[in-house]
This record gives sequence, structure tokens and C-alpha cells, in this order.
Amino acid sequence: MPLTKRDKAIIEDLNRFRVMDRDSIAEIHFKGLKNPRYAANNVLLRLLRDGHIQRSTAFVPYVYFGPDVSMKKNSAKIGHFLAIVDVYKEIMQHGKVDTFLVEPKYGKKGTAEPDIFCLYRRTPFFIEVQKTIYSEKQMSDKLSRYVDLFESGLIAGETWQRPDKKVFPHVLIISEQRYAVDTDYPFRVIQAPSFNHFLQSLKPKESTERKGMPSVKSENGQVKIRVN
Repeated sequence: MPLTKRDKAIIEDLNRFRVMDRDSIAEIHFKGLKNPRYAANNVLLRLLRDGHIQRSTAFVPYVYFGPDVSMKKNSAKIGHFLAIVDVYKEIMQHGKVDTFLVEPKYGKKGTAEPDIFCLYRRTPFFIEVQKTIYSEKQMSDKLSRYVDLFESGLIAGETWQRPDKKVFPHVLIISEQRYAVDTDYPFRVIQAPSFNHFLQSLKPKESTERKGMPSVKSENGQVKIRVN
């Protein structure tokens, strides 16, 4: 049976995210159907049977891998990648995201390795999905690598950059743990428990500035953030 457009989109996402659970696939690719999970199950079983995808039954709901993914079926990183999928779903609840890259590479080992690069409302973000608790030194070292990336000038050459204004992405740390972050970084560092919490913090200036929270305004559809 030839692959449908939706089949191809599912396989593309499985390769992009490395691993996805059944419920996330249903939410993203079967939204609007009467029974998204049932429909997702039928399609995933067909794709699995025909050898187009891989599956692990060690999780409930089951998780699926793209054909190009070589991750172990019980890898400790599966939870991390599923958390990245959760961030993607949160962003998509608020509208289309222009670009969403999982673990983009910007150099050899030791260079900043964001979990996510995305363009949301034409504003670039590096997102760290921090499920484990880091020490203050570990977080400082992680942010120092972003400083090195900033100073390298590499990001100025990215294809998403506007020719008239080169910018460095905001660094958004998604974690239940709040870290003591130095304010002297040459880019914005923002912390929030989730992407939804981050968006909720973006209130009109007059209602948030007194509370020391990030404020936002929209200019030609672009997110404009100021962190007090």
C-alpha cells in the first residue's frame, strides 16, 4: 500500500523527534477525528507491520521511532525526547511554529547544544528542556557555551536571519527548578516551568513591569520581549 501524505508526515516527525508516544502522534496528526487514538493505533500498526517505523512496548502508551533512528528501545534519553515533543505540542496550541529543530548542531562537541531551536512569531529561541536538576556550576557552564556561540558570529550567518538586523536567539530554560542566572549575558535568558507558563508571563508592560516579569509587545507579528 502506498504511503499517504499523513503516513509520510508521521514518519518525518518520528525521524525529527527521534521518538514519539502514541498519544502525541494522535494529537498532532489525527486531531479533529472522532477517536484520534483509535485512528492513530490503526495507522501505526500498519506502518509497523510494513516496516516503515519501529516500536517499543516498554512504555505505556507505546512509543515509536523513525526508520532512521538507531536509539536503543529502552534508552534513558527517551523521556528527554518525549519532553521535547511536549514543548512542540504546547507551542502548536498557540499557532503555527515557523521552524522547530531538535538538537541542532553548531560545531564540535563542547559547543552549545540546544535541545530546540525554533522560530515562534518570527522570534528565534534556543530552548533547554531541563528535566534533571543541574548544579549552579553546570548551568553556568551551559550558558557559557552559548556565550562562546554568540561570540563566534556563526548564528549571524543562519538562513533565518533578516539581512538588515542580525540577532541572537533568546535562551529559554524550561525547568521546574529556578536557577540563579547572571544578568550580564549578551542575550536574553528566560526561565519558565513550561512554554505555556512563559507565554502567560508575556503581559502588557503596565501590568507586569511592576512585578519584574518579562513584558511583550507584538510588532509586525514578531514577539518583542523585555526582561526586567
